[in-house]
Amino acid sequence: MLSTEEKERTNAWFMRLHHEISAAWAISRKDMVTYYIKPNIIVSGILFPLFMFLAFAIGKNAPPGTLIPGLIAITLLFSASSIEPVSIPIERRVKTFDRLLSAPISLHSLVFGESVSGFLYSMGIACLPLVFGIVLFSTPIEHAPVLIIAMALTAFCFATLGTLFAAYPTENVGEVMSMLNTVRLPLIFISGVFIPISEIPQIGQIIALFSPLTYGNDMITYAYTGTSLFSPAWDIVALLIFILLFQFVAHRLYKKFNE
Repeated sequence: MLSTEEKERTNAWFMRLHHEISAAWAISRKDMVTYYIKPNIIVSGILFPLFMFLAFAIGKNAPPGTLIPGLIAITLLFSASSIEPVSIPIERRVKTFDRLLSAPISLHSLVFGESVSGFLYSMGIACLPLVFGIVLFSTPIEHAPVLIIAMALTAFCFATLGTLFAAYPTENVGEVMSMLNTVRLPLIFISGVFIPISEIPQIGQIIALFSPLTYGNDMITYAYTGTSLFSPAWDIVALLIFILLFQFVAHRLYKKFNE
């Protein structure tokens, strides 16, 4: 039996947790209402990955349906990481971000809430190529539960990456996007999206191990084809490690730049 003091501490902990979760959701909902239809988010989150994928897919001697896993992977990469690099600099400019920092919530809730908005946006956008593949090309999905897990983990991983880069203390959206693209663009060439990892030079194969997109794309490919470079269990572990790492680094950066 818990003592009265222990019960009070437990109740206080649950109340605090509920408060932090509610605050994170409020932040996410604010971004959904305000930023989902911004032109620069539509371009960077939807049109840019689509046209980039088509540029590399045209001319490949492969059935269109087999290209769907790669399209889903890069859609998750760009759409998930596009919300926060737009919303946070704009809010710094209009001084609403200062209110979030001064609110009685932890930085963990702020980082998590910002990441959730990118995650939800990305999951919605990634359903477009998923449905596109099923309706137009009857693309078979061998392991649907694995696909759902892969999309969710990949989306949240890159949403957190976008939140991390948005920690840079600037009011200019272009500055954050420029820095972010120096990471996003190389990832799509070393992560097995366009060229199988086994076919790239050895140094590229080593670098690919440090790309979260490698594991997301590998798991999505497994969900469609039943074959993969790594096991789905290892892909899940790797993505969770990247999520925790990005969340931790993002928290430290927001704390450093806003002391």
